[in-house]
Amino acid sequence: MSDILTLEHVQKSFGTKHVLQDLSFSIPRGSIFGFVGENGSGKTTTMRLILGLEKADAGTILVNGDTVKFGETKTNRITGYLPDVPAFYDYMTPAEYLRLCADIAAVPNPTEKIDQMLQLVGLKNDKHRIHGFSRGMRQRLGIAQALLNDPQLLICDEPTSALDPAGRAEFLDLLFSLKDRVTVLFSTHILSDVERISDRAGILHDGRLQACDTLSNLHAAYGQKQAIITFATTAEAQKCAELLQGTQHEETVSLTYQGEYAPMMQNVLQQLVAANLTPVNLRKADPTLDQIFMEVIKK
Repeated sequence: MSDILTLEHVQKSFGTKHVLQDLSFSIPRGSIFGFVGENGSGKTTTMRLILGLEKADAGTILVNGDTVKFGETKTNRITGYLPDVPAFYDYMTPAEYLRLCADIAAVPNPTEKIDQMLQLVGLKNDKHRIHGFSRGMRQRLGIAQALLNDPQLLICDEPTSALDPAGRAEFLDLLFSLKDRVTVLFSTHILSDVERISDRAGILHDGRLQACDTLSNLHAAYGQKQAIITFATTAEAQKCAELLQGTQHEETVSLTYQGEYAPMMQNVLQQLVAANLTPVNLRKADPTLDQIFMEVIKK
């Protein structure tokens, strides 16, 4: 699988502030790449560099093998973009707005294409003016606009940050459904969104890429394995935490372990039986991306 996007040793400063330092990563075709980091970590600047809207101080950016150059739009012909707050002509209907965009971009067979895009994002039968749209509906219309030119790369900047839980779930399902037609790069500080739909992730902190890999490899490299033991009373949980040097929270105790789960838990149960402690529930807890993020930025 070849890479649709490559960044090599990219640097960017604004005055004396170093926003990006030696940033290098690539995104394989057909993947969904979650670009995570706190607000102000440099995610939006990275996307503006990829789009040629900012000039890098150093380094190279390639889209489909072509070098991105500041102020030129060649690579944007195969790139779709959804900003964090997309702007529309609110007096138009979705179809009218997409017709305007299609005319500007000289999209072939515009009527058919507009119908396809509105069907894709669930707005085909909506004849209302855009000014009455919810934030989630606006994001979906923004995706339709970004896909009008059949891009190979779709870039979304914090697309779920202002959506309610239902809107977030709906939008993430839409992004995931696009995987077979376009490579997706989306930035976020909501790490559960990345876990839900991404197969790869990059963690940006203080302008540097601290980790970048498949989610499974990130879990293996940085995640701490945990077992969760639940008791009927807090007193039993406290005794267990003291016995096994675990962390207690009300009636539960969490244990960090290495190696395989089964032999570790067999040893734990033997110690609990000897101490006359009977748990009501035992389960294995895989590390979350939030935990991995905190582990990565500490190093």
